[in-house]
Amino acid sequence: MLDNMTNETFDVVIVGLGPVGATLGHLLGLRGVRTLILDREAAAYHLPRAVHFDDEIMRVFQCIGVADELLPKLRVNPGMRFVDPEGNLLLDWPRPQSESALGWHPSWRFHQPDLEDILRTRLAERESVTIRTRCDAFMVDDNGTHVSLRYEDMAKGKIHRVHAQYVVGCDGARSLIRRFIELGMQDLGFHERWLVVDVILKRDKSELGDHSIQYCNPSRPATYVRSPGMRRRWEIAALPDEDNSFITSEPQVWKLLSDWISPDDADIERSAVYTFHSLIADDWQRGRLLIAGDAAHQTPPFMGQGMCAGIRDAANLGWKLADVVQERAQENLLASYQTEREPNTSEFIHTAVRLGQLINAADSEGALRAAVHKPDAGAEMKSLYPPLGPGLGRGELAGRQFGQPRLADGTRMDDRIGYAPVVVADASLARGYLPPAGVALLTTDEAPDLTGHLETLGTRAVLLRPDRYILGSAETKEELDALSGLLPTCNPDTNSRKGLNP
Repeated sequence: MLDNMTNETFDVVIVGLGPVGATLGHLLGLRGVRTLILDREAAAYHLPRAVHFDDEIMRVFQCIGVADELLPKLRVNPGMRFVDPEGNLLLDWPRPQSESALGWHPSWRFHQPDLEDILRTRLAERESVTIRTRCDAFMVDDNGTHVSLRYEDMAKGKIHRVHAQYVVGCDGARSLIRRFIELGMQDLGFHERWLVVDVILKRDKSELGDHSIQYCNPSRPATYVRSPGMRRRWEIAALPDEDNSFITSEPQVWKLLSDWISPDDADIERSAVYTFHSLIADDWQRGRLLIAGDAAHQTPPFMGQGMCAGIRDAANLGWKLADVVQERAQENLLASYQTEREPNTSEFIHTAVRLGQLINAADSEGALRAAVHKPDAGAEMKSLYPPLGPGLGRGELAGRQFGQPRLADGTRMDDRIGYAPVVVADASLARGYLPPAGVALLTTDEAPDLTGHLETLGTRAVLLRPDRYILGSAETKEELDALSGLLPTCNPDTNSRKGLNP
């Protein structure tokens, strides 16, 4: 018999409390959306998994209020180097050591349990968000007007039913929600087994270096990662005839690591074999069911973009779900979620697949440079920030990221504006302009640094979504006044770009 929780109702239920589900929960909580998050585990996984995120993701963490708390636990990544089996440099991909246009360093190393602890602790403080762990969702029914979801409280052996307007599966590669949507996956052709070894050094080993290193060895490619503190990671390709139990045995692990460290230097924290895939779900939404993160796409780790892609999903979806469930926008706003995110994700995955193939190549140096069709391959890779695909907005700048200028007092723009749309404009153009209700305004008078951001885009004003992508631009006062028509909250029927017709 169902207990007294049977009739509980939420705006959104999120299945999965990893970094993606937790970030989405934070973003919905910022808007006061009644959100339930279910996770079948009692606590976050205590061992390392993801180890890298970039400036765009740090900007999302800034938005949800955890960036400053994270900073002491992070390490700025100086970049990646590709070397041949003898250690000779084939390609250098440096990452700037200063802030990027987004307001943060472009590349960070982190320990995932640290991130998850902060995300969960702060999430528990959000009044509109309810977290239930040791709760296993097992049945989802989209009734057209709402979703009914059943889950088991495994700590008490009780079955509960909840209702919601939408359910989002942030529940990983073996997603339950994706199975209920009955989705196929596009296979981009990369499937390889790799041994992942995390160690904790007993003493400093400065000779290992601070850069990530791709060892381009056709007989057995490998990757070295410098994590925060004394943690280090190696990812080593498994050979076809090596079974998982053999390659993860301690003697074999130390044999594979012998070129770099010995048992006198470090303790093994974890060793496991993963099969790296390159997959993209055919549909990320069906009715009132949506998926994000690994449930929607899986990428090889060679660009460090697996978790990043999921956080980008959450950033794209969060404000749209909030506007829809709180009746500020029509349901068709959600049609832009996959059309915008899939091309962006696909670009990162294809690049990661190419890198994975290249570090296996016999002629790694020639292959690496030919892959980007120019001698300075590193410079090309450094600038990879794909725009969104077809979706919201109008004009050539729609779907592109906008940077984060600092105000005259040094404050970052997003700290002043909050999780809301904003018009940023040249002060002379914006004189006398009143933005629509709920839209902030920032001019070059308040943020002199803003001038450079606008000049880089070749425009005088832009309207930014809460996720800081551009909806449209303006050169005249008439065009500035017309920008409000691009907001889904103002006119959801007219928001189309590059052929999307909600």
